[in-house]
Amino acid sequence: MNILFASSEAVPFSKTGGLADVSGALPIELAELGHQTTLIIPAHRSSWCCGATIEPMGIDFIIPIGSKTVTGQLLKSQIPGTDVPVYLVGQENYYDRDSLYLDPNSGKDYTDNCERFIFFSRAVLEAIRLLDLEVDILHVNDWQTGLAPAYLQAEYRAIPRYESIASVFTVHNLGYQGRFWHWDMLLTGLDWKYFNWEQMEFHGELNLLKTGLVFADAITTVSPRYAHEIQHAELGWGLEGTLQQRSHALSGILNGIDPRTWNPETDPHLPQNYTADSFVEGKAVCKAELQKAVGLPDEPNVPLVGLIGRLCSQKGIDLVVEVLEDWLPRHDVQWVILGTGDAEFEEALRQLGQRHPNRLAAMLEFSNALSHQIEAAADMFLMPSKYEPCGLNQMYSLAYGTVPVVRATGGLADTVVGANESSIKNGTANGFSFWEYSPYAMGETLDEACRMYRENRETFNQLITTGMGQDWSWKPRAQEYVDLYQATLDRVRDNQ
Repeated sequence: MNILFASSEAVPFSKTGGLADVSGALPIELAELGHQTTLIIPAHRSSWCCGATIEPMGIDFIIPIGSKTVTGQLLKSQIPGTDVPVYLVGQENYYDRDSLYLDPNSGKDYTDNCERFIFFSRAVLEAIRLLDLEVDILHVNDWQTGLAPAYLQAEYRAIPRYESIASVFTVHNLGYQGRFWHWDMLLTGLDWKYFNWEQMEFHGELNLLKTGLVFADAITTVSPRYAHEIQHAELGWGLEGTLQQRSHALSGILNGIDPRTWNPETDPHLPQNYTADSFVEGKAVCKAELQKAVGLPDEPNVPLVGLIGRLCSQKGIDLVVEVLEDWLPRHDVQWVILGTGDAEFEEALRQLGQRHPNRLAAMLEFSNALSHQIEAAADMFLMPSKYEPCGLNQMYSLAYGTVPVVRATGGLADTVVGANESSIKNGTANGFSFWEYSPYAMGETLDEACRMYRENRETFNQLITTGMGQDWSWKPRAQEYVDLYQATLDRVRDNQ
């Protein structure tokens, strides 16, 4: 099968979040399954800092943007260490910027983001012709590429080479929709007839994510539970009706993790590597070294809770701050928190760390090495997210023998089996979970985890062994995508 994977970011060329990890890993796994996979991304300024060789191809093209035309170029590279080709869409005025989506001076979205990704979506379709690509599946991701399925259906479907292409649109986070002024519809070049409540219009605005949902042949999101949740008002962000209408084309496939990067047996960031057979000794060394590095007392038998991520309400940091204010003065538990985010949460954690330096290390920064070290050293990893489309850190934790404590939503519910009498007995338990979004529910569940750690280490270690024995890699997920691609392609061609 020939798969063209289009994304606004991909590791190692560009990254703001999990989309980049997926875009850099899934094409590799698909290629290893024997499929011809090609990745196409914008040529962001950061692309030239990743160490990959990028070469001009001498291919220029012109894209209509409203009443003007804009010239772009195609460049070529490869995902490092693989044969997977990468094509970069060059347009200096659009992509040669300090940041991918936000103006670092104002902290707000670039005012021309709609125009930038209209250009990219059209360029993806043009690249098929310019590069003479054979494409069975066009797999696009998030609002930045939501127009591509619309262009395929409305303008390219009757052109030779495009008539049998099936489109797949993956939603990584429904909260980010690409909503713009209604007059930006003119920039798309699509007929105004599509600007209606059933297709591209959303409360008077142009909505690029909704456009992808409506026009794609198949829709996926990044966990089965999230695919169910977004069809309801609580997490549907106003698009639950559209998703219900397209439920027959909607499915959820979990993301995976890259074992070349996240593997405690080979991780170069760890002071001692370990396996499922040696985690007791290995994690003890990692814990002692992390405590020393972040300024916590060397207390091997005190539970160490880790948390890594954006410090914002979506990630449940409001619950964390409230529980810490109660726990730090009276619970014999250590915490290490790594991340940046909302100023109010950063300041609250900074002050709590200053008041309780022997109990909380608040590392208000991002460090890749430290994130690996926390995953290996912590006894428990906390993810109390308000919503979580997939989540990766709980899978890193399971792979590293760090017991996750999560709120049962989205991908967290799909990956973490909470410990109870039944799940412990049948050997499926690999963590702890709670449902109610409250400091009480989170605190009670954390207390249960800490009590098991102190009083029933044999069962606690059973949770670790179960998690480390599961396959969290991309390989089984890639096969699920292949099955979806084939079913979608068959359906599209049967309907021609």
